[in-house]
Amino acid sequence: MYRDSPPPASPQPTLFLFDESLDSIELLPEVWSALEDFTKPDVILRANALDRLINLDAPRYSPVVAYIIVTKIADQNLELRARIVETLGDVLIPDKNGSHTPTEVRTSLHLYLSGLRTREIYAMLQVSAEYQTLDDHVVQLLNSCPFAGNHLLDILKDHKTPIEVRKQAAIMIGKVGYLYTIPALERLAGRLESRLNGQKAMNFVPQGNSTDANLLPYVKEALICLRAP
Repeated sequence: MYRDSPPPASPQPTLFLFDESLDSIELLPEVWSALEDFTKPDVILRANALDRLINLDAPRYSPVVAYIIVTKIADQNLELRARIVETLGDVLIPDKNGSHTPTEVRTSLHLYLSGLRTREIYAMLQVSAEYQTLDDHVVQLLNSCPFAGNHLLDILKDHKTPIEVRKQAAIMIGKVGYLYTIPALERLAGRLESRLNGQKAMNFVPQGNSTDANLLPYVKEALICLRAP
Protein backbone atom coordinates (compact mmCIF):
# COMPACT_ATOMS: atom_id res chain seq x y z
CA MET A 1 0.00 0.00 0.00
CA TYR A 2 2.89 2.36 0.79
CA ARG A 3 5.40 0.94 -1.71
CA ASP A 4 5.49 4.10 -3.80
CA SER A 5 6.19 6.29 -0.79
CA PRO A 6 9.89 7.13 -0.24
CA PRO A 7 11.36 5.89 3.03
CA PRO A 8 11.65 8.53 5.74
CA ALA A 9 14.94 10.38 5.61
CA SER A 10 17.31 9.52 8.43
CA PRO A 11 19.24 12.39 10.01
CA GLN A 12 22.84 12.58 8.87
CA PRO A 13 25.48 12.47 11.61
CA THR A 14 27.20 15.75 12.29
CA LEU A 15 30.92 15.46 11.64
CA PHE A 16 31.78 18.98 12.77
CA LEU A 17 30.34 21.43 15.23
CA PHE A 18 32.22 24.44 13.95
CA ASP A 19 31.65 28.05 14.71
CA GLU A 20 30.12 29.95 11.80
CA SER A 21 33.49 31.58 11.12
CA LEU A 22 34.97 28.23 10.07
CA ASP A 23 34.29 26.67 6.71
CA SER A 24 33.73 23.00 7.48
CA ILE A 25 33.21 22.07 3.81
CA GLU A 26 36.77 23.06 2.89
CA LEU A 27 38.18 21.20 5.85
CA LEU A 28 36.36 17.92 5.33
CA PRO A 29 38.66 16.37 2.67
CA GLU A 30 41.78 17.07 4.71
CA VAL A 31 40.21 15.70 7.86
CA TRP A 32 39.09 12.49 6.19
CA SER A 33 42.58 12.05 4.72
CA ALA A 34 44.15 12.54 8.16
CA LEU A 35 41.71 10.10 9.76
CA GLU A 36 42.61 7.50 7.16
CA ASP A 37 46.33 7.91 7.89
CA PHE A 38 45.60 7.75 11.61
CA THR A 39 44.44 4.16 11.17
CA LYS A 40 47.56 3.05 9.24
CA PRO A 41 50.16 0.64 10.74
CA ASP A 42 53.03 3.11 10.19
CA VAL A 43 53.52 5.05 13.44
CA ILE A 44 55.02 8.04 11.62
CA LEU A 45 51.90 8.30 9.45
CA ARG A 46 49.71 8.06 12.55
CA ALA A 47 51.71 10.74 14.37
CA ASN A 48 51.62 13.10 11.40
CA ALA A 49 47.90 12.46 11.00
CA LEU A 50 47.29 13.42 14.63
CA ASP A 51 49.27 16.62 14.08
CA ARG A 52 47.08 17.50 11.11
CA LEU A 53 43.89 16.85 13.05
CA ILE A 54 45.11 18.96 15.97
CA ASN A 55 46.10 21.81 13.67
CA LEU A 56 42.56 21.78 12.28
CA ASP A 57 41.14 21.70 15.83
CA ALA A 58 39.15 18.68 14.65
CA PRO A 59 39.31 16.71 17.93
CA ARG A 60 37.65 19.61 19.72
CA TYR A 61 34.85 20.18 17.22
CA SER A 62 34.06 16.77 15.78
CA PRO A 63 32.44 13.98 17.82
CA VAL A 64 33.53 11.48 15.16
CA VAL A 65 37.17 12.60 15.18
CA ALA A 66 37.31 12.65 18.99
CA TYR A 67 35.83 9.15 19.16
CA ILE A 68 38.26 7.70 16.61
CA ILE A 69 41.21 9.21 18.46
CA VAL A 70 40.12 7.86 21.84
CA THR A 71 39.88 4.34 20.43
CA LYS A 72 43.68 4.54 19.99
CA ILE A 73 44.33 5.39 23.64
CA ALA A 74 46.27 2.14 24.06
CA ASP A 75 48.40 2.69 20.94
CA GLN A 76 51.50 0.48 20.96
CA ASN A 77 53.82 3.46 20.53
CA LEU A 78 54.25 5.15 23.92
CA GLU A 79 55.17 8.57 22.53
CA LEU A 80 52.15 8.69 20.24
CA ARG A 81 49.96 7.35 23.05
CA ALA A 82 51.15 10.23 25.25
CA ARG A 83 50.18 12.74 22.58
CA ILE A 84 46.76 11.12 22.26
CA VAL A 85 46.27 11.38 26.04
CA GLU A 86 47.35 15.03 25.95
CA THR A 87 45.03 15.84 23.04
CA LEU A 88 41.99 14.21 24.62
CA GLY A 89 42.70 15.67 28.05
CA ASP A 90 42.80 19.13 26.48
CA VAL A 91 39.50 18.49 24.71
CA LEU A 92 37.77 17.84 28.03
CA ILE A 93 38.74 21.18 29.56
CA PRO A 94 38.03 24.77 28.46
CA ASP A 95 40.43 26.21 25.90
CA LYS A 96 42.71 29.19 26.49
CA ASN A 97 39.76 31.53 25.91
CA GLY A 98 37.64 29.73 28.47
CA SER A 99 35.37 28.13 25.84
CA HIS A 100 34.08 24.64 26.50
CA THR A 101 34.17 21.84 23.98
CA PRO A 102 30.72 21.27 22.41
CA THR A 103 28.56 18.94 24.47
CA GLU A 104 28.28 16.44 21.62
CA VAL A 105 32.06 16.00 21.51
CA ARG A 106 32.33 15.50 25.26
CA THR A 107 29.44 13.04 25.15
CA SER A 108 31.19 11.07 22.41
CA LEU A 109 34.35 10.83 24.52
CA HIS A 110 32.51 9.98 27.74
CA LEU A 111 30.70 7.18 25.93
CA TYR A 112 33.99 5.43 25.16
CA LEU A 113 35.84 6.36 28.33
CA SER A 114 33.06 5.12 30.59
CA GLY A 115 33.77 1.60 29.38
CA LEU A 116 37.54 1.59 29.85
CA ARG A 117 39.05 -1.74 30.81
CA THR A 118 42.32 -2.71 32.49
CA ARG A 119 44.28 -2.72 29.20
CA GLU A 120 43.47 0.91 28.37
CA ILE A 121 43.96 2.08 31.95
CA TYR A 122 47.29 0.29 32.17
CA ALA A 123 48.32 2.02 28.94
CA MET A 124 47.48 5.43 30.41
CA LEU A 125 49.40 4.67 33.59
CA GLN A 126 52.45 3.88 31.46
CA VAL A 127 52.05 7.34 29.93
CA SER A 128 51.83 9.11 33.29
CA ALA A 129 54.79 7.11 34.60
CA GLU A 130 56.94 8.25 31.67
CA TYR A 131 55.47 11.72 31.19
CA GLN A 132 54.50 13.00 34.62
CA THR A 133 53.44 16.38 33.19
CA LEU A 134 50.45 14.53 31.74
CA ASP A 135 49.12 13.39 35.13
CA ASP A 136 46.26 15.90 35.00
CA HIS A 137 45.34 14.78 31.49
CA VAL A 138 45.12 11.17 32.65
CA VAL A 139 42.96 12.30 35.58
CA GLN A 140 40.61 14.05 33.16
CA LEU A 141 40.17 10.86 31.17
CA LEU A 142 39.75 8.60 34.20
CA ASN A 143 37.11 10.96 35.59
CA SER A 144 34.81 9.69 32.87
CA CYS A 145 35.13 6.08 34.02
CA PRO A 146 33.34 5.59 37.37
CA PHE A 147 34.52 1.98 37.73
CA ALA A 148 38.15 2.58 36.82
CA GLY A 149 39.01 2.39 40.51
CA ASN A 150 38.53 -1.38 40.39
CA HIS A 151 40.93 -1.73 37.48
CA LEU A 152 43.43 0.56 39.19
CA LEU A 153 43.26 -1.59 42.32
CA ASP A 154 43.93 -4.73 40.27
CA ILE A 155 47.00 -3.07 38.73
CA LEU A 156 48.17 -1.74 42.09
CA LYS A 157 48.02 -5.19 43.70
CA ASP A 158 49.62 -7.06 40.80
CA HIS A 159 53.17 -8.07 41.80
CA LYS A 160 54.07 -8.70 38.15
CA THR A 161 53.35 -5.08 37.21
CA PRO A 162 56.36 -2.69 37.18
CA ILE A 163 56.60 -0.67 40.37
CA GLU A 164 56.37 2.68 38.55
CA VAL A 165 53.03 1.71 37.01
CA ARG A 166 51.75 0.48 40.38
CA LYS A 167 52.73 3.81 41.93
CA GLN A 168 50.78 5.65 39.26
CA ALA A 169 47.76 3.47 39.96
CA ALA A 170 47.82 4.60 43.59
CA ILE A 171 48.33 8.22 42.59
CA MET A 172 45.38 8.17 40.19
CA ILE A 173 43.07 6.53 42.73
CA GLY A 174 43.78 9.40 45.10
CA LYS A 175 43.62 12.18 42.52
CA VAL A 176 40.40 11.05 40.85
CA GLY A 177 38.80 10.21 44.19
CA TYR A 178 37.44 6.68 43.98
CA LEU A 179 36.07 6.60 47.52
CA TYR A 180 34.85 3.02 47.25
CA THR A 181 38.47 1.85 47.08
CA ILE A 182 39.23 2.95 50.67
CA PRO A 183 38.63 -0.46 52.32
CA ALA A 184 40.79 -2.26 49.74
CA LEU A 185 43.55 0.33 50.10
CA GLU A 186 43.47 0.00 53.89
CA ARG A 187 43.85 -3.76 53.63
CA LEU A 188 46.70 -3.38 51.15
CA ALA A 189 48.48 -0.85 53.37
CA GLY A 190 48.14 -3.23 56.30
CA ARG A 191 49.65 -6.12 54.34
CA LEU A 192 52.53 -3.98 53.09
CA GLU A 193 53.30 -2.75 56.62
CA SER A 194 53.19 -6.29 58.01
CA ARG A 195 55.63 -7.54 55.40
CA LEU A 196 57.94 -4.60 56.02
CA ASN A 197 57.90 -5.23 59.75
CA GLY A 198 58.70 -8.88 59.09
CA GLN A 199 61.64 -7.89 56.89
CA LYS A 200 62.98 -5.56 59.57
CA ALA A 201 62.90 -8.44 62.02
CA MET A 202 65.13 -10.45 59.68
CA ASN A 203 68.40 -8.58 59.28
CA PHE A 204 69.54 -10.82 56.44
CA VAL A 205 66.72 -9.58 54.14
CA PRO A 206 67.87 -6.66 51.92
CA GLN A 207 65.89 -3.55 52.74
CA GLY A 208 66.97 -1.07 50.07
CA ASN A 209 65.22 -2.66 47.10
CA SER A 210 61.98 -3.54 48.86
CA THR A 211 58.97 -3.10 46.59
CA ASP A 212 56.75 -2.86 49.66
CA ALA A 213 58.79 0.04 51.03
CA ASN A 214 58.59 1.86 47.70
CA LEU A 215 54.86 1.33 47.24
CA LEU A 216 53.54 1.92 50.76
CA PRO A 217 53.95 5.73 50.81
CA TYR A 218 51.87 6.03 47.63
CA VAL A 219 49.10 3.86 49.05
CA LYS A 220 49.08 5.95 52.23
CA GLU A 221 49.00 9.19 50.22
CA ALA A 222 46.05 7.90 48.20
CA LEU A 223 44.22 7.18 51.46
CA ILE A 224 44.98 10.69 52.74
CA CYS A 225 43.53 12.19 49.55
CA LEU A 226 40.41 10.04 49.73
CA ARG A 227 39.77 10.76 53.40
CA ALA A 228 40.25 14.51 53.03
CA PRO A 229 37.05 16.50 53.71
